[in-house]
Amino acid sequence: MRSTTPATRLILAGGLLVDGSGAAPLRADLLIDGEVIAAIGDRRDMPADVPVLDVSDCIVAPGFIDSHTHDDGYLLVHRDMTPKVSQGITTVVTGNCGISLAPLVRSEVPQPLDLLGPARLFRFATFQSWIDALRAAPAAVNVVPLVGHTTLRVAVMDDTDRAATAPEMVQMQALLTEALEAGAFGMSTGTFYPPAAHAPTEEIIEVGLPLRSHGGLYATHLRDEADHIVPAMEEALQIGRALDCLVVFSHHKLAGGNNHGRSQETLALIDQAARLQPVCLDCHPYPATSTMLRLDRVRIARRTLITWSSAMPAAQGRDFADIQAELGLDDEQTLERLAPAGAIYFLMDEADVERIMRHPLAMVGSDGLPFDQHPHPRQWGTFTNVLRTLVRERGVLPIETAIHKMTGLAARHYGLADRGLLRVGYRADVVVLDPARVTDRATFEQPVQASEGISGVWVNGQRVWDGQCATGALPGEVLSRAPRHA
Repeated sequence: MRSTTPATRLILAGGLLVDGSGAAPLRADLLIDGEVIAAIGDRRDMPADVPVLDVSDCIVAPGFIDSHTHDDGYLLVHRDMTPKVSQGITTVVTGNCGISLAPLVRSEVPQPLDLLGPARLFRFATFQSWIDALRAAPAAVNVVPLVGHTTLRVAVMDDTDRAATAPEMVQMQALLTEALEAGAFGMSTGTFYPPAAHAPTEEIIEVGLPLRSHGGLYATHLRDEADHIVPAMEEALQIGRALDCLVVFSHHKLAGGNNHGRSQETLALIDQAARLQPVCLDCHPYPATSTMLRLDRVRIARRTLITWSSAMPAAQGRDFADIQAELGLDDEQTLERLAPAGAIYFLMDEADVERIMRHPLAMVGSDGLPFDQHPHPRQWGTFTNVLRTLVRERGVLPIETAIHKMTGLAARHYGLADRGLLRVGYRADVVVLDPARVTDRATFEQPVQASEGISGVWVNGQRVWDGQCATGALPGEVLSRAPRHA
């Protein structure tokens, strides 16, 4: 079911067009007609009866593509997608880190699947049924869906603390095939997490075999992003070669003080691999990450902030170290008192973050956890944080490069044939922003705050953000992938 909002006809006049390709900005007018960009040039050559919006003090860019999200369930519950459209995002990639909402029906789910939202959302026995739900009640943004290997394991196996048997791998293959035929762009893994930690490389390759015939991609939250990151990366590259598919290194980072500076090593490995096989990465601009509460992360982080705790709700927003001191317990006992819980870990180095963000294969992905009660600010501010800190304040990236990473580069990697660039005939996913004012307001202390300086966002030609709030339009689509080599 598509939105019934009347088709848009609008000229965005006088803006500085940053077209998503990485090319230098160009001042021009842009005509939106229905769902597409109908013309780019001089408005005097465009139809005279079309309304004109003066954006001469602004940048006009393609809508931003959030390359790494966990919005699978949020799309169904909060269809206006305010955390995303308020920072210029028009498309979200779901099902990352091995966890997708479908195919799985459970009244209770193990961590980290609970990061996707309450158990009642896990009601889709097939990937197609989830896709059908998104199409019946579309959100404000487009969706690029992935299916999670961890979800497949939980759906099929009675015990995930072991490798899958041959019959179980056949069942997972069948579920993956169904998902790919329903529209999944590929499969993700999260062998860092308990439900998939016992899956050997051979299992992932065997389960992932349908990716070959369907042209799907492989996105991975590595087994280790700390001391053993290089072997973990080599495993992912081996899987990509075996399945003849693109490898996406999710939220690429170096965790813990022992590994600060090693991005030079890991990015060199990516450069070497890219000469032999398709590979890319996503990242965000913060020196902190967020996931379930884990002792191994607590012990290498310089600070751990609790985002939620089922056993101790009052811990939300407090530092783990303060809670530990208050309780008079060791770290293991403190974790037992808090679990299940989520946390933000300050364990990355700013120089690594900037180096990774500058890499030519690096896309921008928020990796936000939308149902966290005290979320990481990346859910509300990743893209505007890049524009504020890395572009305007530090000069790490020129504006056209930053927007390329948010748009055209991501569209190319994910096979979105008619999005990610300002081109005549492309779908009208467009953002208008004030380069002098655009800023994230979400902080670690107050993370639920909309950005400033995003004055308008259009998805498939309909305005979903008016500069102050979501408009209520729900024109998002579940997207289809183009052939990998198209």
